[in-house]
Amino acid sequence: MILKLLLIIAVIAVVYFLFIKKKPLKNNKYKKAKEKLQSNDMVECKTCGIYAEVGDSILSGSSYYCSQECLEKAQ
Repeated sequence: MILKLLLIIAVIAVVYFLFIKKKPLKNNKYKKAKEKLQSNDMVECKTCGIYAEVGDSILSGSSYYCSQECLEKAQ
């Protein structure tokens, strides 16, 4: 009786781990690599909407600004 119960629990566990449990996505590594900005990538200024290179822009919080003037306008 106990052996049957253990066998049923084992089958349920195998079915759960093989078919139901969500596996982590392998694309997360590649997605994070694509999101990294390089110094020559263009970003949009949050205030005026002009595009500037990442190396020339100002990052404040999670927003990019093309100049100190635009940064001050936003605050």
